[in-house]
Amino acid sequence: MNPVTQVSFDDTAVAFSSKSNAELYKMYLLFKSMNNPAFVKVGGTLLNTAINLHLPVKFIIKPTIFNHFCGGETIEECDSAIKELGKYNIGTILDYSVEGEGDEKSFDATRDELLRTIEKAHGNKNIPFSVFKVTGLIDINLLEKVQKKQDLSAAERAAFERGRDRVNAICKHCYDRDVRVFIDAEESWIQETIDNLTYEMMALYNKEKANIYNTYQMYRHDRLDVIKRDFDNAIKGGYYLGAKLVRGAYMEKERKRAQQEGYPSPINPTKQASDDLFNASLRFCVENIDRIAFCNGTHNEASCYLLIELMEQYNIAPNDPRVYFAQLYGMSDNLSYNLAHAGYNVAKYVPYGPVREVMPYLLRRANENTAIAGQSSREFQLIQNEVERRKKQR
Repeated sequence: MNPVTQVSFDDTAVAFSSKSNAELYKMYLLFKSMNNPAFVKVGGTLLNTAINLHLPVKFIIKPTIFNHFCGGETIEECDSAIKELGKYNIGTILDYSVEGEGDEKSFDATRDELLRTIEKAHGNKNIPFSVFKVTGLIDINLLEKVQKKQDLSAAERAAFERGRDRVNAICKHCYDRDVRVFIDAEESWIQETIDNLTYEMMALYNKEKANIYNTYQMYRHDRLDVIKRDFDNAIKGGYYLGAKLVRGAYMEKERKRAQQEGYPSPINPTKQASDDLFNASLRFCVENIDRIAFCNGTHNEASCYLLIELMEQYNIAPNDPRVYFAQLYGMSDNLSYNLAHAGYNVAKYVPYGPVREVMPYLLRRANENTAIAGQSSREFQLIQNEVERRKKQR
């Protein structure tokens, strides 16, 4: 039997198997709201205003949008989400989603919190990866200055070295605790600096297997070439390449900045071009699986079906630890639960942090869900289908 026929992303019985009728109806109301762009825009503006005025909105946010898209306010509060996902063979990637103050104290605090997520993951089969953003550990302006190869003052050089030490402390702790880690992609004007730090960490800690993963935003037209270059360098350097493939998260910002500063946009001209590049990168990773471990980080059904086909074609077992699928918590359960049900390795990004500090993340999720063509409608339709299916069974 064709493996794709064994997985149907339309199977809502599997997709929402963890949800009670009351939980499903709550999801129905939430996605019905997010399916309305005007509501999301006005609601987001009102929430931002309320937070800036320090109004007591937590009692509204936490039981609704926060609980749907986040695991909790602390690592410990995420335990129920970790266990619930684990029941369905879905791993958790604890994602500390607080955007720091950008000073040394904040960077140290973020490092210490990330070290705690690694301790939580150590020996826990339900937490297969950790994750972090370099901008949580090093000042973004300094990262940009390094990328532009501008002269640094003595204080700036010292600050950059402290940042590198924080990155190394996290990666070394992952290596020592046998926890894999994703280093997230960010804006193009700092990405080269992030890449170079990541390659340093791979050369140190990926000698036996891929422990450190770089993230490639495939809406950038040069990323497949970069993956191929990184693969060649890993072979020459005697280490394994870890790659997380995503479509990307900064498209509007990237295009706007390119236009303002008069340089060619790094973004593909069309969505189809991004899709083609993403899928070509999946093929490259599968073809080189002996030296690459990778994560298919996508909510795109066609790319998930393609990877299933490629794994079958290259005789890669669904549970091969070198291949993972990943989606965001609270989204695309039709992908995550059906893939896990069929025996594939799946993990959810589970954001956490204090409600007020995580609000920028939540508002981005709501806006992205509305902006992605058909994403919110697709989610809403699947929930409606499951509501109707359950009604017929009563």
